[in-house]
Amino acid sequence: MAKHSKSIPGRGVRVADQIQRDLAEIIAYELKDPRVGMITITEVQVTPDYAHAKVFFTTLVDNDEAIQNTLSGLQKASGFIRGQLGRRLTIHTTPEIHFVHDRSTARGMALSKLIDEANANRAADFDPDPNQK
Repeated sequence: MAKHSKSIPGRGVRVADQIQRDLAEIIAYELKDPRVGMITITEVQVTPDYAHAKVFFTTLVDNDEAIQNTLSGLQKASGFIRGQLGRRLTIHTTPEIHFVHDRSTARGMALSKLIDEANANRAADFDPDPNQK
């Protein structure tokens, strides 16, 4: 008797990783929508039944207008992308794709800048007199 796919450890993660690799190729080489510029697929989360995949992406240009254009282009092309993905995957269900802009990189850079500024201010405030012992 065949085991159910939930009993295979890490299969969902492996499927999500494969979807991430395939989507990166499909979007970079096969998608012709001018609204979708250079993007990076940062993460893919797949539901246990593989019916839905949440695809997180970042854009090279990080302003709201460019993000909205990219998101609308990806959503418009999601049927084409899903069809191409279905040809590459060997699972029983090709997931419906939901694109989400990933703001974690921009937030991380902003926090890093704040930390650097705080450290610089702290170093300026702590200027010990070299003559004291």
